[in-house]
Formats: sequence, structure tokens, C-alpha cells
Amino acid sequence: MSTGLASRHRRPLAAAVLFALLAPGVALAETAKERELEARVAQLEAQVQALLNATQQQQTQIADTRTQLDQVKTAQPTALPQGKQPIQNTTILPAGNPNSAFSYGGFIKFDAMATDTSDGKIADGSSGRLFYVPSTIPVVADGTEPDVDPYTDFHAQFSRFWLSADHVTDNGDKLKAYVEMDFFGGGNAFFTGTAANPLVGNETSTNTYAVSLRQAYVSWNNWLAGQTWSNFQDTAALPDAVDFVGTTDGTIFVRQAQVRYTKGAWSFSAENPQTTVTPYQSLSGRFNSGDNVMPDLTARWLKKGDWGHFTVAGLVRQFKYLDETATGGAVSVSGKFNFGKNDDLRYMVNAGSGIGRYMAFGLGSDTFVDASGDLEPLDGYGAFVSWRHAFSPKLRGNLMYSAAHFDNDTGITGFGVTERSQSYHANLIYSPFPKLDVGAELSWGQRSLEDDREGDLTRVHTSVKYSF
Repeated sequence: MSTGLASRHRRPLAAAVLFALLAPGVALAETAKERELEARVAQLEAQVQALLNATQQQQTQIADTRTQLDQVKTAQPTALPQGKQPIQNTTILPAGNPNSAFSYGGFIKFDAMATDTSDGKIADGSSGRLFYVPSTIPVVADGTEPDVDPYTDFHAQFSRFWLSADHVTDNGDKLKAYVEMDFFGGGNAFFTGTAANPLVGNETSTNTYAVSLRQAYVSWNNWLAGQTWSNFQDTAALPDAVDFVGTTDGTIFVRQAQVRYTKGAWSFSAENPQTTVTPYQSLSGRFNSGDNVMPDLTARWLKKGDWGHFTVAGLVRQFKYLDETATGGAVSVSGKFNFGKNDDLRYMVNAGSGIGRYMAFGLGSDTFVDASGDLEPLDGYGAFVSWRHAFSPKLRGNLMYSAAHFDNDTGITGFGVTERSQSYHANLIYSPFPKLDVGAELSWGQRSLEDDREGDLTRVHTSVKYSF
């Protein structure tokens, strides 16, 4: 009994002693685990803070990038006409309207020709040495034909470039600025080459030529103001020639300053006036008066479709020399008719009183002065026809005929003025690559005076032209 009691009393005592022995270890174990947990928590907190810092930096970078993109979008055109694409991130027209479209183009053209004229050479430096100009065909005074060998000319003066700026307002108004230049007609850059200055502006060494203005105009909606083709001229009917014009004799060909209004099929213009005058008996040759007051007035009606186009144009002019005035008018009918996809016929018929400077590069005079000093318009007529055939997508050819005639009063003008001219042209043009044309053209032209004296021209003309 006493032994059992003693045993029961020893068990709690042993448990107490055991707890006392283990408690410090347990406490130590818990303290180490807590420290480990605290270290892990601190590490996690550091990682979370680092992630927060990285996220903030990324958000700052994203905000900066968005700001830069907004700035670029603001600087770039937001709306461009169809087919126009920017060539750089910022506008190429810093002084122009926002969202304007800029375009540039032109061609390089090399011409090489051999010419044979029956009545002497065309003067060196004359435009007739560069392309077919009937008024430059020599006609000798006594009717004899001098012995003249053929002569050759190379040049690149008809190479051309143009610049254009187009803009459409928020209200849909269309504006355009256009300027076009080549190197024909401007002479040399500063002065003609001489023995003292052989390298400037001649064919001895450098063949230097100045830039020449062809067109310069602004248009807005239906209006145009500036220099461009006359509203009396149908440029769409011009033949596919190797020569600059080809059918020069019967062609209306004028560029000049004007104000034009176009509405649908109709167009009207007031254009720069000028009167060419042949004095009585042509004692001092033809000249420009520079006395005009009223502008030349034109009207045109145009009809076009898949078949081609047809147009009629009218011209009203006032002529003035000193105190003398006269009036005249002319009409031009022209167009192009398509015979399938490989053939077309191009034509022009012109007639009028005082049509002189508008046709054939001024082959005839606008007016003449009679014995009493009165100013009289000169009647003139001209026409051309051209057939174009495409043998293949790369090869095409053209046959052309052109003529002009003037009703001179020989009792007033004398017999030394041009009565008529005519020419034939045949060519082949090969395009081995897109925009590259290699052509050869055979031409024959004749100029006749009122006394039946005639001068002939035969020319083989070749060219290489690349458009861009």
C-alpha cells in the first residue's frame, strides 16, 4: 500500500523533472524558428518592394513613350489624299498648310539628230536645231540650192522636273501649287561663251544652260491663276512623237499666264495678250507690239469617255499697235479616238483671223500694217492627224501629217513671207523597261513662201527618255 502510494507520487515528480529539463530546449527551438521565419518575411518584403519599384519604373517609361508617340502623331499628317504617302516623319512643307501632300517628278531626255536642209544650214543655236520648227527651215533668195552637207546635234535640254503641293481643307476645298521647269529657252547661266570665256554657255566644252520656267500656277477648286497651257490648246491630242512636238505645223501650242474657271465640261480663261505685227512690205521684219490692253479670251467644251475625247475651243483677241486696234477670233476642233486597245487616231483642225502666234510657234503673223497704216488681222488655217499603233506592250509606232496655210495679201506683206508649211513623220518607240523609252523618228518638212520658193528639211531624230 505504501509502495503504491510512493510510486504514484514519483510519476508526477518525474514528469515535472522531465518538463523542466525539456522546456529550455523547446524554448530555444521556438526562438530559432521564429528567427528563420522573420528572416524569410524580411526577404519577401524586400522582393515585394523591388517588384513595386520595377513596376513604377515601367509605368513611368510607358507614360514617357505615350507622350513621345502623341508628339510624333501631332507632327505627322493625319489625313493624306489617296495615293499620297509621306516621305519623312515631319512635313516637307514647313511653311505650307498642315497635312499638305508634296510630290516631285519629271524625266531625263537625250536627243540626237542628223539634219539635211536643201537651202542652207539652220543657224547654230537656233531652236530649229533642237526640234522641228517650220519657220526656221532656210529658203534661199534666188531659188538655187546650195551644196550643204548634213549636220548633227546632241542635247539634253528638254529634260524636265516639276514640284507640286496639294492640300484639302476640312471643308473639302482643294488647293494646288505647281511649278515645272526644263533647260530649253533660258540660254546659258550667265552669258554667252566667248574666246575669253570658252567654258561658259556654249558647245565648246560645258554646254551650260539655265533653268527655264514652263508652268507656275495655283489652283483652288474650279479656279486657276498662273502660267500654264492655254485654254485654247488641247494637250491631250498631241501625238506620241520623238520630236518635242512633231506635228508643229498645224498644232496650237502656247503656254502663258492666265486666270481660268472650269465647271464640268466647260472652261473659260482670260490670258496674256500680245500682238505680232508684220510692217508694210515687211521692210523691218515681224515684231511684238506690247501695246495690248484687253486680254485674250477663250472658251472650251470637252466631252470624253472610254472611246477617247472630243473638244471645241474658241478664241477672241484684240490686236493693238500704237493707236491702231483690230479684233479677231479663231476656233479649234481636236480630240483622240480609240480603235480598240492598240490603236488611236489623234487630230486637230484650226482656223481663224489673227491665229498667228497660237499656231506652229508663230509661223504666221497675227496682223500686218497696210499702206494707210491700218492694222489688219491675218487669216490662217492648220491641221494635223496622227495614227498610233502598239505592236506589243513594249513597242509602238506613229504616222503623222501636219500642215498650215496663211492668206497673206502680197500687195501689203510682199512675197518674202511664209505662205504654207507641211511635214510628215514616222517613228518607232521601244520601252525595254517601264518608264524608259528609246525612240527613232524620220521627218520631212517643207516651208513655202508667197513667191513659190521652197526649202526642205529631212531629219533622223533619236532619243532616250526616262520618266520618274
